[in-house]
Amino acid sequence: MLERIDAPGPLESTRWRLGLPFAFLHLGLLGLVFVGWSYVAIGAAVVSYATRAFGITGFYHRCFAHRAFSVSRRVQFLGALAGAAAAQRGPLWWVAHHREHHRFTDEFGDPHSPVVDSFLYSHVLWIFRPQNAATKIELVPDLASFPELRLIDRFEHVVPGAFAALMFAIGTALGQLDPRLHTSGLQMLAWGFVLPTIVLYHSTFAVNSIGHRFGRRRFETPDASRNNWVVALLVLGEGWHNNHHRFPTSARQGIGRYEVDPTWWVIRGMRSLRIATSLRGFPASLAALRAQSGTVTQERS
Repeated sequence: MLERIDAPGPLESTRWRLGLPFAFLHLGLLGLVFVGWSYVAIGAAVVSYATRAFGITGFYHRCFAHRAFSVSRRVQFLGALAGAAAAQRGPLWWVAHHREHHRFTDEFGDPHSPVVDSFLYSHVLWIFRPQNAATKIELVPDLASFPELRLIDRFEHVVPGAFAALMFAIGTALGQLDPRLHTSGLQMLAWGFVLPTIVLYHSTFAVNSIGHRFGRRRFETPDASRNNWVVALLVLGEGWHNNHHRFPTSARQGIGRYEVDPTWWVIRGMRSLRIATSLRGFPASLAALRAQSGTVTQERS
C-alpha cells in the first residue's frame, strides 16, 4: 500500500454530516428482528434491490459514466431516479468520481484505490472524506447540461427518502387491505428499503475494494483491476472489473461463457424494445475469438 501524502488527519477523515445517516441506516437492520417477515416483504426486498442496482450499474455506470449506450431524455431521467433511490448520492456526483477513478486508476488522484490507500478506505471511508464531498461539475459537463439531473444531484436525499416513504405506505396499505399478507409499514420499510439498500451499498463498494485486490486478471491492464465472480453475482455483472478496465466503454462486461452479466441482459432487452440505442461493445477481433473458443485468452502487452 502506498502512503497518501495528502491524507487527512484522523479527526478530518470522516464527513460526519454524511457519516451519521449512513451509520443509522445500518443500525436500522436491527429492525428486522422486531418487524417479522412475510412473503410480500421478501419479494419487495428482491425487487427493490434489483431495480435500484440496475439504476447504478446500467444507468449511473454504463450509460452515464461511460456512454456505453444511449437512451431518450425521459428514460435517462427515470434511470437517474432509479440510481438515486439507491442512496448512493446523485448522478453527477457519482459519475464525476467514477470518471476520476478511471483517469487515475490505482494512482494518486484515484478517490478509492486499495493500492494507494487501505482496503477499508477504498471500500467506504473515501465517501466521507471532505475532499470527495463536492460534485465535480467540470468532469460531467454532458450530464450537467440537463437541469433535471442537476436537481436530483442537488437534492440527493429526496429520492431515497421518497422511496423509503413509498415502501412504508405500501406496507401500511397492504396490511389494512388484506391482513392475511402479514405485512405492515415498518416491515416493508425494513425489508423493502433498509436491507436492500445496505446490501447494495456494500456490493457496489466491493467493486472498488475487492475488485482491485482479489480475483483473476484476464488482461494485463496498467491497474490492479480483477475479475471476481462473487462480486459479479452480487452486483449484476459489475464484478468482471478487469474486463471493464480493459474495455471501459463497452455496455457488456462479461466476456467468457460463464461470466454472467445481468446488466447486459437488461440493456440488450432495452435494445430489442428500442429503448436503448448506440450500444458499444468489444472489438470485432475479441468477439470472433470468443465465438470460436467460448473463452478469451490472457492478453499480453
